[in-house]
Amino acid sequence: MPASAPAACNPARLRAWAPERWPVDEDWRPVLDRFLASATGQQLGRFLQERLASGAIVYPPQPFRALVLTSLAQVKVVILGQDPYHGPGQAEGLAFSVAPGVKLPPSLRNIFKEIARDPLLANSALPAPTDGSLVRWAQQGVLLLNACLTVEDGLPASHARRGWEELTDAIVSAVSNLENPVVFLLWGAHAQTKQGLITANGAHAASARASHLVLTANHPSPLSAMRPPKPFIGCGHFGLANAFLMQHGRTPIAW
Repeated sequence: MPASAPAACNPARLRAWAPERWPVDEDWRPVLDRFLASATGQQLGRFLQERLASGAIVYPPQPFRALVLTSLAQVKVVILGQDPYHGPGQAEGLAFSVAPGVKLPPSLRNIFKEIARDPLLANSALPAPTDGSLVRWAQQGVLLLNACLTVEDGLPASHARRGWEELTDAIVSAVSNLENPVVFLLWGAHAQTKQGLITANGAHAASARASHLVLTANHPSPLSAMRPPKPFIGCGHFGLANAFLMQHGRTPIAW
């Protein structure tokens, strides 16, 4: 098989480490620039350049896509994933989302199942989604953020602890410093490690703004969605998020 075959088979992949050329909404730019100029950001860049030069297939093609579709000022809800999907054609730069036409991953099926059973959404239920793209959520102010923003084909968590976590910590901190109240949905132990960033920043400026809402549950993966101590199925997070947003005068999300 010719050396170029993997690229032909996996067109939706990262081609080069060029974060200065990747589009983002301008209000995220200060957060990104600080990280990219840091020692950790430069180390991450060298790592990715080396992996790409070695022929590694890296997803997604646009690591900062969540920061294009949802501006910092627009954020109403944060959903935090672990790292991008590692199968061909799956990852599209938004946590848990897959492009139209891609088979729904099990975690996303459970997310849609939970939305369908949420009693607080009964009077505002939308038709069942026809695909797994969550772009419609991102455009309403749902920041679909993974803790790690790249991954290699077939190798989950292959880019964990390479520096992305420092950037996503800074992103979560920037959101927690917003004056408008935000809902943070933290599913699974990995996402919940960032909870301290939210409460610390909230305590720092509690007198200046309303508190954010942090909701935790198990990860929606079939391995954990039904298990104690906090099963994902039955958590009611989507209805609770909308109730909180409306309580604070914000438009609810059309899940």
